[in-house]
Amino acid sequence: MDSKLLDILVCPICKGPLVYHKAVQELICKADRLAFPIRDDIPVMLESEARTLGEDEVV
Repeated sequence: MDSKLLDILVCPICKGPLVYHKAVQELICKADRLAFPIRDDIPVMLESEARTLGEDEVV
């Protein structure tokens, strides 16, 4: 994942910062508790594709 791209990406819903989780290839929005997948090094920034974080998942 390109670090320059990570610097400019924000949550498409709240425009807040994202946290990159390399091991699971996801971008996490802590405010919305959503995980956006990264497929083939391309972030999928669609709300319909995002996974809702569980209550037990630490972000």
